[in-house]
Amino acid sequence: MNKNRIPWQQPREKTLYFLFISIFLFLTTVPVYAGGVDMYAQQKTFTVKLENKTVKDVINYIEKNSEFIFMYSKNSLDILNKQISLQVDNENISAILDRLADETGLKFRIKDRQVIISDPETRSSATQQQGKIAVSGCVYDENDEPIPGVNVYEKGTTNGTVTDMDGLFNLKVPENAVLVASFVGYQQKEVPVKKKKHLEINLIPDNKMLDEVVVVGFGTQKKESVVGAVNTIKAEDLRVPSSNISNALGGRLAGVIAVQRSGEPGADASSFWIRGISTFSDATSPLIFIDNIEASSSDLNALPPEAIEGFSILKDAAATALYGARGANGVMLVTTRTGKNMEKAKVNFRLTQTFAAPTRTVKIADGIDYMNMYNEATMARNPETDPSTLRFSQERIQATKDGLNPYIYPNVDWMDYLFKKMTMNQSANLNVTGGTKRMDYFLSASINNDNGMLKSDPNNNFNNNIRNLRYSFQANLNVMVTPTTKVGVKLNSQILNYSGSAVSTSDIYNKIYQSPGVYFSPTLPALNGEDHILFGNATGGPINLGGGRYENPYAAMVSGYDNRNESTVTTSFHIEQKMDFITKGLSARALVSFKNWTKTDVVRSFDPYYYKITDFAQQPDGSFTYQYEPMNTGRTSLTTTNSQEGNRYINLQFILDYQRRFDKHDVSGMLVYMQRDYSLNTPANFYDTLPERNQGIAGRLTYAFDDRYLAEFNFGYNGSENFKEGDRFDFFPSIALGYIISNERYFQPLANVITNLKLRGSYGLVGNSVSDSRFPYLTHVDLNGLGYQFGNLWQTSGSGAVVTQYGADKAHWEVGKKLNAGIDLGVLNKFNLSVDYFTETRNDIFVTRGTIPSEIGLVAGAKPIANLGKVRNGGVDLTLDYNQAINKDLIISAKGTFTYAKNKLLEKDEPVVDYPYLSDIGQPLKRYRGLVAIGLFEDEEDIANSPIQTYTAKVMPGDIKYADLNNDGKIDDLDKTQFGYPTVPQIVYGFGGSVQYKKWDASIFFQGVAQTSIQLSGMHPFGGDANTVLQFVADDYWSESNPNPNAAYPRLDLSVNKNNSQVSTFWSRNGAFLRLKNIEIGYTFKFIRFYLAGQNLLTFSKFKHWDPELGAGKGLTYPTMLSGTIGAQINF
Repeated sequence: MNKNRIPWQQPREKTLYFLFISIFLFLTTVPVYAGGVDMYAQQKTFTVKLENKTVKDVINYIEKNSEFIFMYSKNSLDILNKQISLQVDNENISAILDRLADETGLKFRIKDRQVIISDPETRSSATQQQGKIAVSGCVYDENDEPIPGVNVYEKGTTNGTVTDMDGLFNLKVPENAVLVASFVGYQQKEVPVKKKKHLEINLIPDNKMLDEVVVVGFGTQKKESVVGAVNTIKAEDLRVPSSNISNALGGRLAGVIAVQRSGEPGADASSFWIRGISTFSDATSPLIFIDNIEASSSDLNALPPEAIEGFSILKDAAATALYGARGANGVMLVTTRTGKNMEKAKVNFRLTQTFAAPTRTVKIADGIDYMNMYNEATMARNPETDPSTLRFSQERIQATKDGLNPYIYPNVDWMDYLFKKMTMNQSANLNVTGGTKRMDYFLSASINNDNGMLKSDPNNNFNNNIRNLRYSFQANLNVMVTPTTKVGVKLNSQILNYSGSAVSTSDIYNKIYQSPGVYFSPTLPALNGEDHILFGNATGGPINLGGGRYENPYAAMVSGYDNRNESTVTTSFHIEQKMDFITKGLSARALVSFKNWTKTDVVRSFDPYYYKITDFAQQPDGSFTYQYEPMNTGRTSLTTTNSQEGNRYINLQFILDYQRRFDKHDVSGMLVYMQRDYSLNTPANFYDTLPERNQGIAGRLTYAFDDRYLAEFNFGYNGSENFKEGDRFDFFPSIALGYIISNERYFQPLANVITNLKLRGSYGLVGNSVSDSRFPYLTHVDLNGLGYQFGNLWQTSGSGAVVTQYGADKAHWEVGKKLNAGIDLGVLNKFNLSVDYFTETRNDIFVTRGTIPSEIGLVAGAKPIANLGKVRNGGVDLTLDYNQAINKDLIISAKGTFTYAKNKLLEKDEPVVDYPYLSDIGQPLKRYRGLVAIGLFEDEEDIANSPIQTYTAKVMPGDIKYADLNNDGKIDDLDKTQFGYPTVPQIVYGFGGSVQYKKWDASIFFQGVAQTSIQLSGMHPFGGDANTVLQFVADDYWSESNPNPNAAYPRLDLSVNKNNSQVSTFWSRNGAFLRLKNIEIGYTFKFIRFYLAGQNLLTFSKFKHWDPELGAGKGLTYPTMLSGTIGAQINF
């Protein structure tokens, strides 16, 4: 310890000091109404009768029975320990302070509800004052706001004082003295006086001190004492121009793998996993707790960043053990903000306007390319075809190219016709923080208005574009019933109003693919006075109605609308009781919560009228006349369908907590009881009427010796109704050890360089009780599952029972064995590195039996479930950050994360295979299985000398050639093997930094993924009459005129060629990318911060067909969006 710093002599006084300073910090952020405070000081009275008590006892009594807070420096401690007797009856604070001043000589100054104590001037003799000057000054924070309660003293002495509510101080010191300013949360600063009579001192935040507490299971721990694998992220890092918090996780939190597969409003949240995937059962998502209440990813995404106080992820067995059955895949803990003791409420308001456009969309070839390629595909497989019989004549192709008439010779760009180029979104948040010593509150209200890019038809009286309007409300209230008892209520409400097309966007995109733009226009003019929209179409399409017709994506998009309303209400009541009367450090907490989610979906739509052009003629002036006729009988009235669903949760918790320090021994313990009840509001069958229940007890015991040697033991004893009696409960223990080398005495010579060095490790068991179906130990029977007929003419029918699930009597818990080893390193108080190696072996994974012979007679699809799977998952995650305040005007920070998680299937109930590569054992999960392509056939000789391709009757030059893995002379399913990387990235990383210079601030962040593959599929053109041509196919395909053996697409075919459309390495692409995820610049003017922000502005990837984050397929899906945001934040 630095001997020059003023020591606080008693732990209790130190605690009070830090508490008081924290309160003062909040008080200085808002203006104070002095008149109201003076009234309180005048009206608040005391009746005191104390005999032979210290002045400090009197102060403690006043603080305990009022809202007054006292501030004093070490210089006053001797006098505060002086014993006095005091007796007053119904006197206000001024009268009491006058009595104390008479008794002690101390000076008291009442500032609002704070009382600042100054030393008596008589303590310094005239001789002591010789050679000294009076120095006044003010202490400011990094935002040039004054800081009250700063300890300012003369270096090497006990001559000091404390800044008042305005950050001001006065002190007499020698002319050549050095003043030291210290305050919790800020770096200590030394300032030479140099005969100056006025000083202005700016303190810089101490990031190490501000980050010393992290949220862990059902509580908090000092960061230094954490031995489990826990990562945290600051709330301000989640403030990105997106309506979903999950879109801010990828690359920012080591251990989190996140991908965003869509940009559609309402469906644009990211999917995320903690340390990858360790099971092939349905349960792969992490458990989410918001304020110790189980929540969904939708609940998480609805939280505004302004409402978040802490965000942690728990990754290893030691960190997740308290959550038992539901923590096997990691846990996300979110705590919302609470109020503070402040005179006037603090109000924060944010308003943003966002402009969004697609990042990269798949391109569709125009009608000219489509017609030429269609004709070429006809000739490619049937060279003897008479050119005059081709579907598209050269005259038609030329007329379309010349744009003679958009109805007779259409060339529709469906993407341009259906979708806008950009959209605009808005969001706002208003939150209020306030409270007193006895009560605090936090209130937050948010609105997000996200709009889609779908166009609407002006003839409709409704809007079919997507609008996702979400309201979110948070209200937290805590009341100190007694000095040792606190009760609180937390209420979270979410209201979602969604409107959009009656047809899903995925269906709209599929219809675009199935609608080549050369057969009809989206609509026709109503030449005969029709009172409805004339939607274009043509005969011969794949839809088997009226001689066959095509999909009209525009008709589908504008023929109805969908209104969906959802509401989620989560309410919790908690009580905390200090139990120091039993033993110091003991406390108890209890919580009961209720969550209810409801959804109502109303779809209204009409049947489009389809018309086709039957005849046309070109006039001498070059114009065209044409006739059309209906293809169906449509309907303009709207039909209505609706549906409802919902669920509800009830959670109970009781926690007994103990924390105590005995000299060098730090001990804590926790015992938790949990009970969870989940029910469906709209059950569809008997089993749905039964609530899902889990309960259990869990505990944590920690011990630290001299802040050097750390140990932690956790356990969970959990039960699930998913298993039969006798198998419902299981025990999941864990142990963790830590060693803080930097706190050793022998390490002190390096302490100025290596400021933190900690080794830690953990091992434990985790469990999972979620299976694909409920009650896997029961056999399910549908008494009317199958029908039958009998009679001499089969005129009589009946129904009978069928088994839908065969019970697995021995079904039991999945159990994972988790090992974690980590190191935390701090250098120069600027650099911090945290590295973790982890591995998990998940045993007894639920799997549907795959080796039951058909001769047994089991009903198809009703094979039993058994605990026969085993997966190993492991990898490394790390975080490196840098923080430095160059001076009071310039603060720089940078951060990078890296996560690598790779799994391997060890056991699975699969049949015996003839060749090792046919087995999934030893392979990663979620990887593609298919054929190995070795190029395109060059000529007929190449075909003759190659194995027989069995997927089509005839292959030709330009078709895909595959490897014969089993050397049996033919290509079939026995040649399929796994290839590429999984669909879930094995590597996710991110890096970025921020700079704050005076009133300006700027930040930038990059996110990337690697070791993931994209499989092209479903993009083959023509397919009879249905499919259009994607531009990347038109740009590079094999043809007789250009027999490129390295072409990106094989020989054309009018049908979907079964040989060329096989899942294979030919269609596998590298899905890695690096993205400029966020960039922001802001300026603060007084109490308003204006800022500009961008998201997804640049993407670097070898994959160019569409945004690689969208994943596999043909790219025809709602794209991810790049955006620019203008925003303002107001604090008052």
